[in-house]
Amino acid sequence: MTNLPLIVLIPFIGAMLPPWAVMTGRPWSAWVTGGVALAALALTIVPGLSVMQGETLIWQQDWFPALGLSLAFRLDGLALLFVLMILIIGLLVILYARWYLAEQDPMGRFYAYLLLFMGSMLGLVMSENLIQLLMFWELTSISSFLLISYWRQRADARQGARIALAITGGGGLALLGGILLLGEIVGSYDLSAVLAAGKSIHADPLYVPALVLILLGVFTKSAQFPFHFWLPHAMAAPTPVSAYLHSATMVKAGVFLLARLFPALSGSEAWTWIVAPVGMLTLLIGAYNAFFKHDLKGLLAYSTISHLGLITLLFGIGTPLAAVAGVFHIMNHATFKASLFMAAGIIDHEAGTRDMRRLAGLWKFMPQTGLLAMIAAAAMAGVPLLNGFLSKEMFFEKTVYMASFAESFWLLPVLATIAGALAVAYSLRFIHDVFFNGTPTDLPRTPHDPSRWMLVPVEVLVVICIAVGILPSLTFGPLLGVAVGAVLQGPAPDYSLKVWHGFTPALGMSMLALAGGALIYAIRQPLFRWHETLFGRIDARALFEGFERALLWSSRALDQLIHRRSLQFMLVVLISAALVMLARGFWGMPITGSATLLPIDPVSTSAAICLAAGAIGTVVWHRQRWTALVMLSVVGLIIALAFVKLSAPDLALTQLSVEMVTIVLLLLALHFLPKQTPRESSLPRKLRDLLLALLGGGATGLLTWAVLTRPYDSISGWMLENSVPGGGGTNVVNVILVDFRGFDTLGEITVLAIAAIGIYMMLRDLRLDVPLTDDQGRPWSSDVNPLILATFSRLLLPLALMVAVFIFLRGHNLPGGGFIAGLIISVALVMQYLANGIAWTKLRLSGELHPLIGLGLLLATATGLGSWYFGYPFLTSTHGHLHLPVIGDLELASVMLFDLGVMMVVIGITLVILIRLGRIGLVQRRVAIDDSDLNR
Repeated sequence: MTNLPLIVLIPFIGAMLPPWAVMTGRPWSAWVTGGVALAALALTIVPGLSVMQGETLIWQQDWFPALGLSLAFRLDGLALLFVLMILIIGLLVILYARWYLAEQDPMGRFYAYLLLFMGSMLGLVMSENLIQLLMFWELTSISSFLLISYWRQRADARQGARIALAITGGGGLALLGGILLLGEIVGSYDLSAVLAAGKSIHADPLYVPALVLILLGVFTKSAQFPFHFWLPHAMAAPTPVSAYLHSATMVKAGVFLLARLFPALSGSEAWTWIVAPVGMLTLLIGAYNAFFKHDLKGLLAYSTISHLGLITLLFGIGTPLAAVAGVFHIMNHATFKASLFMAAGIIDHEAGTRDMRRLAGLWKFMPQTGLLAMIAAAAMAGVPLLNGFLSKEMFFEKTVYMASFAESFWLLPVLATIAGALAVAYSLRFIHDVFFNGTPTDLPRTPHDPSRWMLVPVEVLVVICIAVGILPSLTFGPLLGVAVGAVLQGPAPDYSLKVWHGFTPALGMSMLALAGGALIYAIRQPLFRWHETLFGRIDARALFEGFERALLWSSRALDQLIHRRSLQFMLVVLISAALVMLARGFWGMPITGSATLLPIDPVSTSAAICLAAGAIGTVVWHRQRWTALVMLSVVGLIIALAFVKLSAPDLALTQLSVEMVTIVLLLLALHFLPKQTPRESSLPRKLRDLLLALLGGGATGLLTWAVLTRPYDSISGWMLENSVPGGGGTNVVNVILVDFRGFDTLGEITVLAIAAIGIYMMLRDLRLDVPLTDDQGRPWSSDVNPLILATFSRLLLPLALMVAVFIFLRGHNLPGGGFIAGLIISVALVMQYLANGIAWTKLRLSGELHPLIGLGLLLATATGLGSWYFGYPFLTSTHGHLHLPVIGDLELASVMLFDLGVMMVVIGITLVILIRLGRIGLVQRRVAIDDSDLNR
C-alpha cells in the first residue's frame, strides 16, 4: 500500500506551508494546516477499510537488508486507532487554536511545529521497523520541545520544555539500548518478527535487561512514577498544545509501545511486577495531586498522569481482557481529556485566569462552556451513560478478577476504588469550584462564552463521550475489536460493551467511588490544610533541579581534574590512558605474529628515511613556521609515493591533490601569524614531552607491527571478484567508494558540508590586520597580482578543467573519480584567486558556492533514493552499455551521478573555506570589493 508512507510524509511536507500562508492572512495559515491534516486523513480511508476487515497492511522498502534495517510502515488495528486519534483530534485542535491564539502569537510557526509533531507521531505508531520507530520517538520529543516552549519569552515555558526534553530524551536513550537488545535476541528489527518471537524472547537471558530498558523509555514518555513530574510543567505550553500532546499523542506514545510490544514482552513475572506496581503508584499519586491543585491545567495534568497509570496498570495485569480494557480507556481518555483541556483554555481565554480560587459562579456567564465541561468532567469521573464509566467498569472488573488469584491481591480493588473516588473528587472540583460555589473574585476579564467556532471542537468531543457511553458497540465497538486483535496478535477474548451488566462487584465499586468522591469533596477545606502542612513543600521539580545541579557540579569537577587548558597535559592524559589499555590488551601475548614479512628494498628504505627526516624536521623546526611547512610537505609527498609503490594510484592522486589544497590553506593561515612561534616549554617539560612521545610512538609502532604480522581474513577478495559484475567498474577503489560503501561516502560528504557551514560562519565576520611588512620590517611587494602568474593561470584553467573532466569520466574503470576531479577543479579555481585577485575572479565566477554544496548532497541522495522507485534498496546501483555510432560502446553507471554529487560537494567545500580565509584582511588592503560581497 503506497498510501502508508504518504500518510506520514504529508504532515512533514505540509509543515513548510503555514509560515508561508500566514503572510496572506492568519486564517489562511489555519485552513492550510487543516487541509494538510485532512489530506492525511483522506489517505487513511481506503487502507483503513481494509484494516477494519481484519487485514494488516505493510509497506516496506529495504534500506540496509544485511543489518536488518528498512523503511517500513504498518497499518493494523492498533495503528489505525492511533492514526485516527492523531488526525481527528489534531483537526479539532487546529480549529480550536485558530481562535485561541492571540494576534501577537506567530501562528505560522505554531502550526508548523504542530504538523512536525503530527508527522512524528504518525511515523511512530505506523513504524514496522523498531529502529525507525525509535527515530520517530525522538522526533516527538524534539517537536514537543518546540511546542511546549512556543511562548519562548516566558521562563516557565522554556523550563518546562527543557525538563520534558531531558526526561523523555533520557528515556529515549534507554529505549535505544532495549531495542538493540531486542533485535539481538530476535535477529531482526522488523516488528512482525519481534511480535512472533515471544517465547524465544522470554527464554533469552537478555530478556530482563531489554525489558527494563524498554520500560524506562515507556515510563518517561508516559509520565509514570517517578518520572511523572515533567508533565505538569509542560502545561506552560498554549492550551491547544496541552489538549493535543496530553490527550491523544505525546504521553500516549508510551502506553502505545506497551500495547505494541504486549505479545512479545508480557506474560512474565518481571513484566507484571514492574509494570503493574508502577501503574498503580502513578494512578494513586496522580489522582491525589490532581485533587489538591488550584490551577485548572494543573488539575488536568495530574489527572492525565493518573489515567495513564490506570492504562499502564491494566497492561501490567497482563491478561487479554485487561488489554481490552486498556485499549478501550486509551480511546475514551483521549476524547474527554481533550475536551476538558479545551474547556480550561476557553475559561482562561475569556476570564484571564485558571486559578480555581478566583473562578466561581461562571455558569451564569458561560453556560455553554459550563455544560460541555460538566459532561466531559462527568465522563472523567466515570458517571454512568458516559464513555468513561464503561472503561472504568472494565478496570474495576479486572482488579476484582486479580484479587481472586491470591489473598495478597485483595488490596488491588481497594486501591482502585480509592483512585476512583479521588477521580470523582477532582472532577467535582472542576465543575463546582469553577461554575458554581459563589461569585468570581477579581477576574482580569469579564467572562463570557467564546466565539461559536471555538466551541465546536469541544462539542464534537463531548458528543462522542455521550454516544460511546450510550451506544458503545455501535460507535467504538468495531474499532476496538480490530485494535485489540492487533494488540494480542490473535483473536480477541469475549468481552461485552453493554451499558448494564447487572449488579456486579464492579458496579458496587463504582457506586462506592462516586459516594466516596462526593465525601472527599465535601471535606476539601480541612484536607487542603492537612495537605499543605504535610506535603506543601515537596516539589518534584526542585528535586530534579537539585539532581541536575549535582550532576553539573560533579561533571565540572571531573572536567577540571582532567581537562586543563594545557594541550600538553591533555595529551599526557590521553596517551597515558591509551598506553595502559594497550599494555593490558597485550599482556602475556607475543608482539610478532606468524605472517611472512616482505623484503626490504633500497628504494623503500630511502623513502622511509626521508619520511622520518621530514617528520623529525617538522618537530625540530616547528617554531620556524615556514620551514616546518616545507618539511611537512615532504612527509605528504613521501606518503603519496608510498601509495604509488603499493599500487594505489587513486590514493596517490588524492594525496597529491589534498597536499596542494592543504599547502594553500596553511599558507593563507600563516600569513596572519608571526613567522616564528614563541618559546613556551621549559627544559623539564620538553624532556617529559619527549619521553611521552617516544612511549606513544613506540607503542603505536608495536601495535601496528603486531597487527601486520598476524594473518587476517580480508574482504578485498570479494571486492575484486564483484567489482565488475556487481559495480560495473574495474577501478575497485572507486566502486567501493560510490557503490559498495556508498552510504559511508554519503555520510562523509554530509559531515564535510556541515563542517564547511561551521567554518564559513566562524570566518564570515572575522577581521584581522594583514601584516604589511615582514619580520625584518621590509614591506611586502606591492605587486599584488604578478603578471606572469596571472597570465599563465588563465591559460592553464581550461586545461585543468579538461583534465578534471577526464579524471572524472575514467574514474569508474581507471584511477580517478569525483573526489580527485573535484580537488583538481578546486586547485585550478583557487589559482585564479591567488594569481588574479578576488575582485577579478569574482566578476567572472558569478554566484556563490554554497548552493553547489547543497546541490551535490541532493544529487548524491537522489541517486540513492532513485533505486527505491525500481524496488531496490537505498543506493543500489545499475550499469550497462550504450552503443553510439562512430563512438562505439559507452559504459554508463548510475553511480556516476553519485560521483558527480561528491565532486560538487568537494569543489564547494574547498572553495568556500579557502576563499573565505583569503578574504580576511581585504579591508586593510583596500581591495575594491563591496561590503555586500564581503558579507555574502
